[in-house]
Amino acid sequence: MNAAELTERAEGRYDSALVTLEDGRRVVVRVPVDVDADLELVADTRALRALTPGVRGLLPFEAPAVLGTARMGGFTAVVQDYVPGYRVEAGHIPPGRGAAWSLGSAIARVHALPHAVARDAGLRVRTSADVRQDAERLLDRAEATGSLPFGLLRRWSTALGEDRLWRFEATVTLGGVDPGRFVLSDTAAGPTVTGLLAWHGLGVGDPAEDLRWLASAPDARDDVLAAYAEAAHHTPDAALAARSRLYAELEFARWLAHGHETGAARVVEDAVALLNALDEGVRDEPLLPEDYSTVDDALELLGRTPAAVAAGDTSMQTDTYDPALLAAYLADQDTAEQADIETVPIDLSDWTPDGASSDRRGDTGAAPTVTPTSATGQQEDGDDPEHAEAARNALRRWSTAD
Repeated sequence: MNAAELTERAEGRYDSALVTLEDGRRVVVRVPVDVDADLELVADTRALRALTPGVRGLLPFEAPAVLGTARMGGFTAVVQDYVPGYRVEAGHIPPGRGAAWSLGSAIARVHALPHAVARDAGLRVRTSADVRQDAERLLDRAEATGSLPFGLLRRWSTALGEDRLWRFEATVTLGGVDPGRFVLSDTAAGPTVTGLLAWHGLGVGDPAEDLRWLASAPDARDDVLAAYAEAAHHTPDAALAARSRLYAELEFARWLAHGHETGAARVVEDAVALLNALDEGVRDEPLLPEDYSTVDDALELLGRTPAAVAAGDTSMQTDTYDPALLAAYLADQDTAEQADIETVPIDLSDWTPDGASSDRRGDTGAAPTVTPTSATGQQEDGDDPEHAEAARNALRRWSTAD
């Protein structure tokens, strides 16, 4: 039996080894180095055990099999099958029908699994309302620090008040998977996903959470979304891309709240710098464009339009704006390790201001005016009940802000 150190890009959270058994079989042994890593590894093991042979047969790629566990130094050591292949970080995924297409398709296949996979294993199950409330609570935590830029507070509050943004069908999700946890192999069709190593976030929730990493992969974004739509067993909602971007931005809010709650001054400093840069890039730009519409919106419009009046444009349109360049990404691994940070924000350094949409509110307050590179659609009627309700929901959060 031979053993060798295994590097898995886990930020030093595990001691891992690749072991070759006498029969030639290779297995991976992981031992967590702290409590948070131990909890994650236990959750990963629980999720993998929920993947029965029948469920695994529905997936076009491999998931590691748990071969055994043992207590070691107060933590849980896990032995799993080794899944060979290579990995690609989000920012290095090229466009086209290679890795980008395969990743989009692979994520869609996970989302197509029956809810019973998570429910029967006692894993987390959330509705769209639950997901929305979780996002609201995160924003409340960030706002309570007093360090959140007003422009972002308004932008995110407005998004949370938009009912149309939250009309989605909950699916089995991976809880915000990092594309670097997928294993790829070269095939005749090009780079193809052949395995997935991280399952600790398995549950039922918002499919957009597993696509938030697209903020770090602007070149591959459109191909990933196209592949996802083609492989999905349900029709992806029109706001999928907008919510995925919202979750990517909210990671900075999570970073800020974590820094305050743990007393990590350097983390707070970095988070404030990142948030200010993000605010400069997307100030006064709504996550949903003015002419955004869904099938439900179209049917509602037709239902209240007089027969003699022709209905307006009812085509579904998606938000294609990529937020502006963030030049101040200061993530510091040493700081994160000292503060026992569980996660770091998604890298948004490659975002570019392409195809911005106009501000639905029309009131920029005291913030400097930012001219978008392009405008999409027309202003909605200010007397529209749904628009008014969205505005009231937004005002609930930020009308009293200084």
